[in-house]
Amino acid sequence: MLGCVDAEIETSAARINGHGERSLACYKCCMSTEQAPPTLEHVAKVAGVSRATVSRVVNGIRNVDPELREVVERAIEQTGYVPNRAARSLVTRRTGAVALVVSEPTTHTDAFPGGVFADPFFGRVVSGVLRVLGPMDVNPVLMLVDSEKARRQLMNRLGQDRFDGVLLISIDPRDVLPAQLTMAKVPTVMFARPVRSIPISYVDVAHQDGARMAADHLVARGCKQVATISGPLDTPAGQDRLAGFRTAMARHGQAYVPSAEGDFTQTGGERATEMLLGAKFDGLFVANDVMAIGALEVLRKHGKRVPEDVAVIGFDDSGAALSCRPQLTTIRQPVEDMAAEMARLVVGHIGDKGRDVTSVIFEPTLVTRESA
Repeated sequence: MLGCVDAEIETSAARINGHGERSLACYKCCMSTEQAPPTLEHVAKVAGVSRATVSRVVNGIRNVDPELREVVERAIEQTGYVPNRAARSLVTRRTGAVALVVSEPTTHTDAFPGGVFADPFFGRVVSGVLRVLGPMDVNPVLMLVDSEKARRQLMNRLGQDRFDGVLLISIDPRDVLPAQLTMAKVPTVMFARPVRSIPISYVDVAHQDGARMAADHLVARGCKQVATISGPLDTPAGQDRLAGFRTAMARHGQAYVPSAEGDFTQTGGERATEMLLGAKFDGLFVANDVMAIGALEVLRKHGKRVPEDVAVIGFDDSGAALSCRPQLTTIRQPVEDMAAEMARLVVGHIGDKGRDVTSVIFEPTLVTRESA
C-alpha cells in the first residue's frame, strides 16, 4: 500500500512539475470545448491522482500524504475548481466556515476594534490563515469578542453548528473563552500558549530563545549596562521574554537588569521608557516592535541617539520595525507561518474530533537593522 502511495505521489508530482504545462494546456483546451465548470475528475486528471484522492483533499480528510495533498492543491488552483459547498456539507456535515476570534473580555471604547485591526500583527495572522484555508474552500469569519454578550453570541452560533471550528487569539488571563470552548469540545487552536493550563492546541514561538538572541547581540555590540521593557507580566509571552533576557544577561555577568512593564502598545512603550530613564543603560530590549517605537520617541525627546547612545532591539519583526527611524533591529517570529499552522491544525481537529491536542513551537531569528 505504501508503495502505491509513493508511486501516486511520484507520478502526480511529475505530471505537475515536469509535464504540468502540457497537461494543463490539454485540460484548458478540453474546457474551452466543453464550456463546463471544472470537476473533481478534471482536477484528478491534472494532478495525476484518483478522484477519491482529490475528494479527500477537498473535504479535509486527514489521511492524505502531505506531498500528495500539495500536488492536489496546486491542481485545484490551476484548474480553478470550486467545490459545491451545499453538496459537500451534506456529505461532511460541515459548514465550510471557521471563526477567527479575537477575544478581549474587558469592556473597551468604540475605538478598540480599530486599534486591534490596525496592529500589523493581526494582518500577518489573517494572511497566514488565508494561505491555508483559501485552497481548501474554508472561509474564516472574523469575530471580535469584547464583551459577555459577544461571547454568548459566539457560543450560541457554535451550538447551532454555524462554524466547524475556532481559530482563537486571546492573551487576557481573565478570559474564560478558551476554557469554555474546550469544555464544549469545539475544535479550537490558539495563537500563543494559553494563560491557564487547559487541554487546547496552540502554536507559539520560543520566546526565551528570542530574548537570549537579543541579549547576546547587545553584548556583542559592546553594551555594558542594559535594560528591558517587558510585555504584560500576566501573559506567558511577557513572562517568558523577560525571563529569557534576564537569564541570558546573567550568563554575561549582568546580575541586575532594570525593567519596566509595558502593555504591547506604543503608549505603553513610551510610558515604560520614561520610567527607565533614571537608570543608566546603553542597550534596551523591548518585548515588541510597537512598544519599541514608543521607546525610540522618548529616547529622541531626551537627546539620546540610537544606536550611538542606546542600542534598541524589538521583538516580532512587524511592519512597525521598518516604518520607524532608525529602522529597528528585532527578533522575528514567523507569524504568517504560525497562523498557517493554526489553520492546518484546526482543519485536522475538525476532520478528527478525537485527535489529541498538540503544540507547535516555532524558532525565532535575529533581524539586524540600524537601531542595534
